[in-house]
Amino acid sequence: MTTPSPKTPAPRLWAGLAALGVTVACGGVALSWSGDDGDRPRVTDTRAGVSYTVPEGWRHDPAADRELLGAFSSRISHASEAAPAEDATVLTGAAGRPVPSAELRRTAEGAARSNAAFFFPDAAPTLTESRRTELGGRPAHTVALDVPHDGGTARVELTVTAGNHPAFLLALASNAADSRVLADVHAVEASVALGGRAS
Repeated sequence: MTTPSPKTPAPRLWAGLAALGVTVACGGVALSWSGDDGDRPRVTDTRAGVSYTVPEGWRHDPAADRELLGAFSSRISHASEAAPAEDATVLTGAAGRPVPSAELRRTAEGAARSNAAFFFPDAAPTLTESRRTELGGRPAHTVALDVPHDGGTARVELTVTAGNHPAFLLALASNAADSRVLADVHAVEASVALGGRAS
């Protein structure tokens, strides 16, 4: 079974992202090419106020972004040659309330657990990582959870920024042991630039 699609009906999503207080917003997403990041395309997500590189082998579909649930504003996905169905997804969005630096850890851990319960409702997650970091030069916190899934272990990884207009990145990988996919997820995080958020 593949990672669940974020096109799931909205009522469950509000419960899943309650810890971030996510709100629906208007805005747009564009795909552009840049000379940076090895000439990889970048997604510019004005709703979340982020841009990030699309790793090789990953796909961004701007038309599909318009169909995402209100909490999410852009999405890239990866499918391996062995399993054409998606095996990893990175979603971005804007949190609906300010997140002070002092609340980053609590907010990120709560949101990660809520998302794990939403996307993997019948599994008990295990906290594997909770660390301070930066996203686009802004203080942030990353939380990783491993979740029993389809006879193996899936990974839920969420990074939240501090500030009055915080953004988040949510990664879902169907195989927590796939180091190549996780390296791509971390490369996306490292490539993030903040700014240009739509009002």
